[in-house]
Amino acid sequence: MTASIRTLLGATALCATGLAAAAETTLTIATVNNGDMIRMQGLTEDFTAKHPDIKLDWVTLEENVLRQRVTQDIATKGGQFDVMTIGTYEVPIWAKQGWLEPLTGLSDDYDAGDILPAIAGGLSMDGTLYAAPFYGESSMVMYRKDLMEKAGMEMPEAPTWDDIAKAAEAMTDKDAEIYGICLRGKAGWGENMAFLTAASNSFGARWFDMDWKPQFDTEAWKTTLTTYLDLMNKYGPPGASSNGFNENLALFQSGKCGMWIDATVAASFVTNPNDSSVADKVGFALAPDAGLGKRGNWLWAWTLGIPAGTDAPEAAKTFIEWATSKDYLALVASKEGWANVPPGTRTSLYENPEYLEAAPFAEMTLKSMEAADPTQPTVDPVPYTGVQFVAIPEFQGIGTAVGQQFSAALAGQITADQALQNAQALTEREMKRGGYIK
Repeated sequence: MTASIRTLLGATALCATGLAAAAETTLTIATVNNGDMIRMQGLTEDFTAKHPDIKLDWVTLEENVLRQRVTQDIATKGGQFDVMTIGTYEVPIWAKQGWLEPLTGLSDDYDAGDILPAIAGGLSMDGTLYAAPFYGESSMVMYRKDLMEKAGMEMPEAPTWDDIAKAAEAMTDKDAEIYGICLRGKAGWGENMAFLTAASNSFGARWFDMDWKPQFDTEAWKTTLTTYLDLMNKYGPPGASSNGFNENLALFQSGKCGMWIDATVAASFVTNPNDSSVADKVGFALAPDAGLGKRGNWLWAWTLGIPAGTDAPEAAKTFIEWATSKDYLALVASKEGWANVPPGTRTSLYENPEYLEAAPFAEMTLKSMEAADPTQPTVDPVPYTGVQFVAIPEFQGIGTAVGQQFSAALAGQITADQALQNAQALTEREMKRGGYIK
């Protein structure tokens, strides 16, 4: 065999090896165990048929665990994941740290300009998108129209907290295991504190004043926490301090909640007759206010981002384009109906007559998202952005620690006053450690 033929065969073998390696690109995707993400995993045959050279390996985790795992991995450059499910809180902070790949060079068909401006703004730095929204959400009141009618009441489109308390009392029938209101009690900055921080805005509370001094020693926070505890102790389900989004979703779908104030994304699940025993009995309203000019609506997006340490950035971008595209929305609609497509990300969805007809919650979802202002989230001025979170790196730890205090108060282990005192002390300590205050 001549040297030239050996060289040619060697080059061919190397080329074949390269092709085999390309054919075996595996993306490890960390995601949350919410219904829309579970649904996406069931539809990925569409992706792999179009991209047979990319294999998908899913790591599906409960919300608090997901946040801990992906934060640890990206901060230490662990390289466990190629695509991460992260939220509006993490994206701008991590982009600034250089931890995320920019989503530049997206195809024209993807139409990034169609992403709702409020959502795109929260996922961008200096005009560059660093994560793509899988779904966007606010919070709203989901309630049983039949129980309200039985009580001789009507839910206003824009209720006050007094309206909520009266409705919760009227709908509660503990002997029949029907609880007037279900709210998050599980500790976590993105669990109970997402609800409580958004609610606190409506009562005139804030996490910090303009000098970054914690504000848990104020009347506004006391009103927030005592209102929450009163509602839950009088009209909530037992064991509520362990309930997060998924637990309350199950309670509502099984007919045990008169009202649930939570993520707008839940609307498609509570109105789906395949999953919900009360599907045809659900009404929607804006999150409550206390007459101070701010409602308890939050603003959030679960997004897909690419950690800077991945060795497959182009394949990761290809997957993200598929999962957050208009075509993906149409795919879900073809399989499960327009009412079940991931909401809150694209302007075109809210201009689609098929969606508007199929989704009785579409209009209220958009109104709820528009009611939240991340740049001015509170009644009084604050030095931070974020509606149900504070956009500083320290918030993840502080928010969960405060959430543990409030969850303990809900469980009856400490009083509201003790929880607030503890929250004030631990937040002051961490803010001093972070150099925000002396």
